[in-house]
Amino acid sequence: MSDQYWERTYRRQVEPDLAIFLAQVAETDLQIGAERPLAAEAAAEIHRCREPLERYVAAHPGFLAALAPWECGPEAPPIVARMCEAGRLAGVGPMAAVAGAIAECVGRGLLAYTQEVIVENGGDIFLVSRRPRRIRIFAGRSPLSDRMAVVLPATAGLGVCTSSGTVGPSLSFGQADAATVISENAALADAAATALGNRVHSAADLEPALEAVSSIEGVLGALAIVGDRLGAWGQVELEPLQA
Repeated sequence: MSDQYWERTYRRQVEPDLAIFLAQVAETDLQIGAERPLAAEAAAEIHRCREPLERYVAAHPGFLAALAPWECGPEAPPIVARMCEAGRLAGVGPMAAVAGAIAECVGRGLLAYTQEVIVENGGDIFLVSRRPRRIRIFAGRSPLSDRMAVVLPATAGLGVCTSSGTVGPSLSFGQADAATVISENAALADAAATALGNRVHSAADLEPALEAVSSIEGVLGALAIVGDRLGAWGQVELEPLQA
């Protein structure tokens, strides 16, 4: 599956009650829903969130390539500390948490301008919503792709992050078509989704992989899809969608 196909499909669904707009700074490319268009404000928030991370990376070049938990040290800025803690809890490198961390950082910054916000960063989502929301699960060529949605309650802050070994450019050591984790901490949801995806190579891995992720403190629920098989654990409410 080409990256171009993936790029066209994973942003197809939008929430009709929100203004939908894009915000891009360097590698950060967000689709955002809010009560009104806030593209300029979102760009400013991306800069605010990226700047301390970029400074830390410049001073610690091994950080970007680390595939194991990283000791960030007391000098680390808050966004880096959150990524390091998420990686430690999930047993993965800190960059496995970067998309979720930035999505939450930007989303919480935008709450100064809107009471509801949905920030999507490469398939990783942070949202604050006064009503339930539905997140469609895209799983590449799996027959279960786009056939169900995760139903989320009204929330003051929730991360829903997805990793895949068959879709998109993200690094995964597994073959899951989709590995999705829900947490109140979007950085942790992102890191744990990577950990879940790394463990799934076939349908036989679904149960032990979900059991392993269920032991991560702060993970509320998880699901994984490989081929025509799906496994789920925890606070995951699924709703079938019409083909």
